Amino acid sequence: MSSLGRTTLRWWFAMLNLPRQSHASWHRARLREELCERRLAERSWKKLSETSDVLFSIVRAQYDGFLIRNPSCLSGLKSSPIYMYMLAKYTSRWSFFKAAALFSNARHWNLVHEVVNPGKDHKLTEVASRHEINGKDFRRVSRQLRRIWPLFP
Repeated sequence: MSSLGRTTLRWWFAMLNLPRQSHASWHRARLREELCERRLAERSWKKLSETSDVLFSIVRAQYDGFLIRNPSCLSGLKSSPIYMYMLAKYTSRWSFFKAAALFSNARHWNLVHEVVNPGKDHKLTEVASRHEINGKDFRRVSRQLRRIWPLFP
């Protein structure tokens, strides 16, 4: 990856401000999950999405200071489109949760830094709980936002 690419990713991760995970085992477990989901993906759009999740797992581990090598499924791929998709997908999720927290009148909406899939109701409950936001209000607002928010599969 070019110096500009690495600089851009460092800036992006600083903006996302995700909590750092201090154990390599956490990152390896996420990578295994994402690789399994990628193997099960049948349609090309779903495979692209899952490949971006694999890439995100690797890049996040590297940002957190762990060396995780690229799996064979990424070798030989032209990764620029995957990087672009990953940036759009996770930035959209991050801003979705910021907006949902703000519209839910969360006291500390600006401290919400999440990139989990907002299309899954149980994830909404987990995010609300982690940030001490009223779960009922947060789920209601999030369901309304999902109708108009540009979320990527």
